Amino acid sequence: MLVKTFGSSIIGINAITITVEVNMDNGIQFFLVGLPDSAVKESHQRIEAALRNNGYKIPGKKIVINMAPADIRKEGSAYDLTIATGILAASEQINPATVGNYVIMGELSLDGGLQPIKGALPIAIEARRQGFKGFILPKQNAREAAIVSELEVYGAENILDVIRFFNGDASLEREIVNTREEFYAQLNEYEFDFSDVKGQENIKRALEIAAAGGHNVILIGPPGSGKTMLAKRLPSILPPLNLHEALETTKIHSVAGKMSRHASLISARPFRSPHHTISDVALVGGGSNPQPGEISLAHNGVLFLDELPEFKRTVLEVLRQPLEDRLVTVSRARLTVEYPASFMLVAAMNPCPCGFYNHPDKECVCAPGVVQKYLNKISGPLLDRIDIQVEVVPVPFRELSDVRISEKSDAIRERVVKARQIQEERYKEHKGIHANAQMSSKMLRTICRIDETGHTLLKNAMEKLSLSARAYDRILKVARTIADLDNSPDIRPDHLAEAIHYRSLDRETWGL
Repeated sequence: MLVKTFGSSIIGINAITITVEVNMDNGIQFFLVGLPDSAVKESHQRIEAALRNNGYKIPGKKIVINMAPADIRKEGSAYDLTIATGILAASEQINPATVGNYVIMGELSLDGGLQPIKGALPIAIEARRQGFKGFILPKQNAREAAIVSELEVYGAENILDVIRFFNGDASLEREIVNTREEFYAQLNEYEFDFSDVKGQENIKRALEIAAAGGHNVILIGPPGSGKTMLAKRLPSILPPLNLHEALETTKIHSVAGKMSRHASLISARPFRSPHHTISDVALVGGGSNPQPGEISLAHNGVLFLDELPEFKRTVLEVLRQPLEDRLVTVSRARLTVEYPASFMLVAAMNPCPCGFYNHPDKECVCAPGVVQKYLNKISGPLLDRIDIQVEVVPVPFRELSDVRISEKSDAIRERVVKARQIQEERYKEHKGIHANAQMSSKMLRTICRIDETGHTLLKNAMEKLSLSARAYDRILKVARTIADLDNSPDIRPDHLAEAIHYRSLDRETWGL
């Protein structure tokens, strides 16, 4: 008897349907074909033990299982339940009539329990697109898949639950999630708030400008000055995710297996902070079985690189293309996958190896030329993609002991959202551009016009502060964002003056 069951395979952040054909004939052999990897081949032993421990068995016949399309490699243990259901249906131990109406996925334990799978959300989206009635999967992943409307999602804890469901002996409880209610309930939940930060008003202002224009930031300051504390609070002032962004972010985390148990929808902007020992593949994604990297997990959020010069040079260099294209393409001999990577880069570093260059109280003990050598660990092309460079100085005791509460993140976010709305209107005819940081050089000439006074100011600043040529475009972009925060249609000289202030590392006298 021939029976077809359906599973799914993940390529990039999308799923494709896999048909598992189980044919039972006279004989005693077992064949599993269709380009399965070792984990899929080992499903035979898991299925056999799980069925036997629950009062069922694999019949002693010739069983041929084909996983189609046969030219796509099938990886992982999530096909256990798909194959087991096909074997039971083909041997008529369960009713095969409705098996083909569902996508069935899950890893089996030897006692028949179901273990969670990766990529439940993209699989559910594809199942709905293909017109399946429902999706049966482990209970732990049910809420994640149930955010897809018009698809019946059933979470099972054991293979016996699935057997009884298809035999009509018992029903599985359908998982129902109100997507919009779930999304809006968690929209403004943030662990950190800017009201916790004492002093550092100039750095808060710089981060507000960065959030308003989508600009990348680097914070330079001695140990203990608050760089990490400030960076962790940046997501709390970014504009809230819309539903489309939340779904896209959740898909990436689902594919990477980063969704927490019984989670449904990610509605807060992600904040990723990898250690400086990270490899380039772990940062951008890839591997023999390609997986999203940290920059994709930070999609629609913040990627924070602490101790920037301590990262390997090769790791930092692979950031250059994703920062421009907001997309990562991972190419292998047998496939090419794309992962979205639209993130804000926030980096932090000490000004020198000892950490006290330009410190107001402590003296730097680094030898001559060491500061510049330390800075040279970061390449010019990478610095070229960072719009705001700001020095962080330690907070004096009088500000640390101040009992007054600082401005809350909600108030800052309101100003950021208003500035972003101005930019959305400005770039509505430019596909893929939503913020000032994404402007091209050609657009810069028409959008960032300055008057004669501003032109003179910028000319004098570049000459007196020995600013490099790459600082010119960055200053104009940041000045445009400052003007948007000020609700000003024109870039005024005071906007330019503030933007010039945020180009510390571009001064040729830095580190000398």
